[in-house]
Amino acid sequence: MKTDEEFDLIIARCRRVYTLKMKDYGPSWRIMRPQTVNDQLFIKAKRIREIETTGVNLVGDSIEGEMMAIINYSIIGLIQLRQGYSDSVDMSQERATALYDEYVAEAKALMLRKNHDYGEAWREMFPSSLTDIILTKINRNKSIASHDNQTLISEGADGNYFDMINYAVFYLIQMMEREDPKC
Repeated sequence: MKTDEEFDLIIARCRRVYTLKMKDYGPSWRIMRPQTVNDQLFIKAKRIREIETTGVNLVGDSIEGEMMAIINYSIIGLIQLRQGYSDSVDMSQERATALYDEYVAEAKALMLRKNHDYGEAWREMFPSSLTDIILTKINRNKSIASHDNQTLISEGADGNYFDMINYAVFYLIQMMEREDPKC
């Protein structure tokens, strides 16, 4: 299977979770400020790192589920960044899903460009390195948020969100390939 097909497979699973959760809660995340989205991402990535480091998972939620949450919260982060957060749930599920699809398409296009230039180097990386890079991107966004989302020379928070989506997809592709080497 090619990377773009693997990307689509992973994203389809994430999108299903996203839409099912919206049926349960609606886009209740619309009230999240940037620092809250970043903290949600942080606790997911920190938990993955803890499980990778200790090998102990007391809660029982899978690393796969947490990586999928990182993808979905990164897309929520992009929505909040570009649409602004709200004091109430001011967006329909249909609009939230359309924005999800728009930002996934943007993430995929970026992934394809970078994969070309970097020769799919992520395939030879340790999964734990992908986790560390995601944590670094989260910390960058936390710093950017503390500076009113302004940067002097660095890419903005949106670039970090797109990278987190793609690194989490890469992690999940690696997991999928370990489980079924024919992928």
